[in-house]
Amino acid sequence: MQQIFNFVIRNKTFLLFLLLFGIALSLTIQSHSYHRSKFINSANSLSGGVYGTVNSIGQYLDLKDQNIILVEENKKLREELLNTSKTNQNTSLDSNIVDKKFKIITAEIYKNSYNSPNNYLTINRGKRDSIQQDFGVITSKGIVGIIDNTSNKFSTVLSILSKKSRINAKLKSSNQSGSLKWNGASPYIAQLEDVSKFAKVSVGDTIVTGGQSAIFPKGIGIGRIEEFTTDASGDTYTIQVRLFNDMTTLQHVYIIKNNDAEELEILEALNDE
Repeated sequence: MQQIFNFVIRNKTFLLFLLLFGIALSLTIQSHSYHRSKFINSANSLSGGVYGTVNSIGQYLDLKDQNIILVEENKKLREELLNTSKTNQNTSLDSNIVDKKFKIITAEIYKNSYNSPNNYLTINRGKRDSIQQDFGVITSKGIVGIIDNTSNKFSTVLSILSKKSRINAKLKSSNQSGSLKWNGASPYIAQLEDVSKFAKVSVGDTIVTGGQSAIFPKGIGIGRIEEFTTDASGDTYTIQVRLFNDMTTLQHVYIIKNNDAEELEILEALNDE
């Protein structure tokens, strides 16, 4: 307290000036409408700027929560899209009677490799989330890979950037099928092989999943044709596909569960006997 008194005594002239200046300014503002309006406008501008800054900071801190909300909304929309056939797009459907063939489960990526010959991703969903081997993994842009192994809380995904990966794919424009592989050269380019030489192939054409397995529904995006060549025999094309996904920056993925997969596997096993 003594220090406060000493400060006031040492600076009494300056403090008295500030007091009188404040009183004079207040009287001027109150007695002149022009000065009063200018003061109010300035105060509003200052407070608006402060509130705007605080709001921007709040929005930035809230980005993670907003991302989670958007991922969940996208999951619902994609699940509805997969479960609605093209023939029923213009028909009003009762969600209680539509056959829910596909279920979508959201996941976050904990680890992602893309520089090795056989790359994997680790995601935060596992057996407790009903995740099983051979479930397809995608993003809103295109395919990512296939569930390879699961633990209680986590799973590993065999990336399409793996020399072990083989995925049925086709040209969207002509339905000509091939096998999507990766030669290990670039994380942005995969190869579509065994496409018939009679197929109509053009740079820029879209490549999608072929749907000839229980893993991926047909029509999921993969990439666009960047260039193509014929193989040594001249019977098939090898197509360089620029992937829709940037496999080096993935954060969130969607896992596709095909509810008919087990029945299909049993049926196909009977045919192999």
